[in-house]
Amino acid sequence: MGLGKIYRNYLKNNLFMRLLLLFSLITVITIISFSYFMYHSMSQAALNRELDTQKKAMANVTNYLGDKYEAAQSILFGLYRDSSLSAGVSFMLQHPFQEYVQHGLEQYNLGGNSTWKDGLQYFKNRLEDDGDIRNLMLYSVDQQVLYVLSQDRQLRIASANAAHSYIPEAMALDNKSVSLPNVWLREAANQWDNHLYSIRSPINDKQTLKNIGQQVVYFSSDGIWKVLSADKKDLKGTILVLTPDGGVLFDSSDHFYGKPYPYMDQVNSLYENSDYKNGDYVTKLTQNKGDFIVVGIMPKEELGASSRRIGSTIFMISAICIFFAILLPSLVMMNVAKRTNLIIRFTRKVKQGDLTARIPDIREDELGQISRSFNDMIDELNQYIDRVYKADIKQKHTELSALQARVNPHFLYNTLEVIRMRAISQGAHDVGEMIYSLSALFRSFVQQKKIYTLKDELEACRLYLELFQIRYKDKFTYSIEWDRKLAHIRVLKLSLQPIIENYIVHGLRNDFTDNELQIRVKQVENFLHVQVKDNGKGIAADRLIVMEQSLHAEETEEGSFGLRSINQRLKLLYGSKYGIKLHSEPGVGTTVDVWLPMDDGRGVYDV
Repeated sequence: MGLGKIYRNYLKNNLFMRLLLLFSLITVITIISFSYFMYHSMSQAALNRELDTQKKAMANVTNYLGDKYEAAQSILFGLYRDSSLSAGVSFMLQHPFQEYVQHGLEQYNLGGNSTWKDGLQYFKNRLEDDGDIRNLMLYSVDQQVLYVLSQDRQLRIASANAAHSYIPEAMALDNKSVSLPNVWLREAANQWDNHLYSIRSPINDKQTLKNIGQQVVYFSSDGIWKVLSADKKDLKGTILVLTPDGGVLFDSSDHFYGKPYPYMDQVNSLYENSDYKNGDYVTKLTQNKGDFIVVGIMPKEELGASSRRIGSTIFMISAICIFFAILLPSLVMMNVAKRTNLIIRFTRKVKQGDLTARIPDIREDELGQISRSFNDMIDELNQYIDRVYKADIKQKHTELSALQARVNPHFLYNTLEVIRMRAISQGAHDVGEMIYSLSALFRSFVQQKKIYTLKDELEACRLYLELFQIRYKDKFTYSIEWDRKLAHIRVLKLSLQPIIENYIVHGLRNDFTDNELQIRVKQVENFLHVQVKDNGKGIAADRLIVMEQSLHAEETEEGSFGLRSINQRLKLLYGSKYGIKLHSEPGVGTTVDVWLPMDDGRGVYDV
C-alpha cells in the first residue's frame, strides 16, 4: 500500500486523524529533542560529578602525603628541640654502637644526665605513634652503619661499608623528596613490600651543623586508602601517586606496583588540569613539597557505563511520555470524532426530511452547545413550518369562505353588470352605484395578486364602506387617514375588512344619524399600527372578556372568519408580538388596534 493510498484512505477527508498525526509528530520530535538535550546535559553533569569526586580524592591524597612528609620532618624537629637528646643521637652516629652503649652506662653510673641515651627509644616511640610507618632507619656517615627499626621495635644494625655495599653512594645523593625505597636499603632492612614509599631527611650535628647521617622512613602506601574510604563508593577510575621519574608510590588499581609507569611521558605533557587522552580523562596534581605527582585516570569505559545508565533511564521515561502523549490525545480525538460524526449523521437525517431527529448530547462543551443549538434550530424550524402552513390554510379558507368559491366569478360579474345597467335605465342611480361597488369588491377578493399591499387592503375596505354609505345615506360616514409612503407595505389579505364588517353587522346604530368609522394607519417603530375606531353600540364588559379569550382559542373549519381569524393568522405567520387588541365601552364605541410587521415588501410568504 503506497503512501498516496494511505493518505487518500485515512488522512485526506479525516481532519481529526490529520490533527492527531500532526500533534503526535510534534510531540515525538519535541520529546526526542528534549531527551537528547537532557541526556547530553545529565551525561556532562555525571562526568563533572565523577571528575570532581576524583579530584577531591586526589586532593585528599596530596594532603595526606604532605602530612606524612611533614611527619617525617617533625621527627628531626623534635630531636633538635631537645639538646640532650640531640647530643645522644649525635654520639651514637659518630661512634661505634658498643662505645655508645658503654658511654651510656658510664654516664648512668656517674649519676649524670642520661636523657641523651634515649635516642633509640625516641625513634622507637615515634615509630609506634604512626601506624603507617613500616621502618625507620638511621644511617651514620662516619661509621657507615645503618640502624633499622621495624614495627616490632627490634633494632637491626647493618654494615654499609663502601667496599661491600652501595648504600653510602645512595645516601650521598641529595634527595629530600618522597620516593621509592632504594633497593640496597630494602636488602639491608629485609623489606620487600612493594606498597611502600620512602621519605629521607639529613641529620646534622646541632653544635657543628655537620652532616652526620640520614633519616629514612618507610611508609605503607596502603595508608592512603584511609583518606579514600569516604569517597570509595562513588570513586571511579584510578588514582596514582608517581615520582618524577615514573616510580609508582601508590596505585588504586594495584596494576603498576613494582615497575615504572609506562605512560609517564604523557603524564609529563599534561598541565595541572583535566585533559582527554586516548579516550580517557586524565587529571594531574603536582606537590612541590614532596616532589611527587598525583594522577587521576577516568577510563572511557567507566564513563560510558554512567552515560549508558543515564541514556537507558531517559529512553524509558521518553518512551512512556511518548506513549501517553499519543494515547491520551488519541482517546480525546476519538471521542470528539465520534460526537462530530453523530452531529453529521443527524444533519443528514434532517437533510433527508426527518425533522424529528434530535442529537442526544447533553454535555456543556462546544460540541454539546452545537448539538443543543441544532436541536433548537429544528424545533424553531418545525414551529415556523407549522405556523406558515396553518396561516396559509387559514388564509385560503378565509378567501374561499368570504367569496363562496362555489359561485362562478365571471357569471357573478356579468349578472351584477346586467342588474346595474337595468337599475340605471330605470333611474335608480344609487342602486347602480351599490352594484358597481359590490362588483369591484368581489373582483378584488377573487383576484390573485403575487404581492398584496396595504394599499390593496385599504381599497377593499373603501369599496366595502362605500356600499354601506349608500345604504345608510345621511346616517353613516367614514374616513381613512394614512401615509401614502406606506402603500407598498405587504399585508395579509382580509386583515382589515372583517373588522369593518364586524362594525357594520354588530356596531352600527340604525336609529342614529351620526354613525362614524375612522381608520388610521401609521408606523410605530418597527410596527405598522392600524386603528379602527367607531362610535357604535360598544361591547359590554363581560362580553368583551369572552371575546378577548376567544381571540386565542383554536378556530374550527366551520367557525367565523372575523377577529379571531385575523388574530390567529397574524400570530401564526409573524409571531406573538403581532395581532389585534380590543378596547370598547358600551354606548361610546369600540376601538380595534391591529399590529402588523413593517415587512416593506421583502416577506418570504405568499398567502
